[in-house]
Amino acid sequence: MKLHVIAVGHKMPGWIDAGCDDYMRRMPPDMPLLLSAIKPGHRVAGEDGARARHLEAERILAALPVGCVPVVLDERGAQVTTRELAAWLEGWMTEGVSPAFVIGGADGLDDSVKARAGRLLGLSRLTLPHALARVTLVEQLYRAVCIIKGHPYHRD
Repeated sequence: MKLHVIAVGHKMPGWIDAGCDDYMRRMPPDMPLLLSAIKPGHRVAGEDGARARHLEAERILAALPVGCVPVVLDERGAQVTTRELAAWLEGWMTEGVSPAFVIGGADGLDDSVKARAGRLLGLSRLTLPHALARVTLVEQLYRAVCIIKGHPYHRD
């Protein structure tokens, strides 16, 4: 099974890229984590960001792998523990499908992306910057895979 992260934003601070790269390198060969950075839509001053969200949605939907389960990060999504996230991954492994976790940009996600979601996931009830959400998600996916594989990284 491949784990996909599709995230709006293509010029991240070095520490975000370094954090993501570190956890992605640690993933076992049978569960690689692939990150696709989506170019943000252009936002015009004075607009509410709808046009940018729509453009980002087109790019996100085009980047979704065929047959994946889209998991959209949203503050109203399910607040799960890492063990529950690991159970989601195990379920998808059994079904033979790969999840694609979607992180929106600074203006959030267009409703067309949320409508495609197999699940909504909330990383926190706090509002996180999309760059920080990226590295947090990648770490949690690594941690969930460690639980599945019986690796001692996660401690209850």
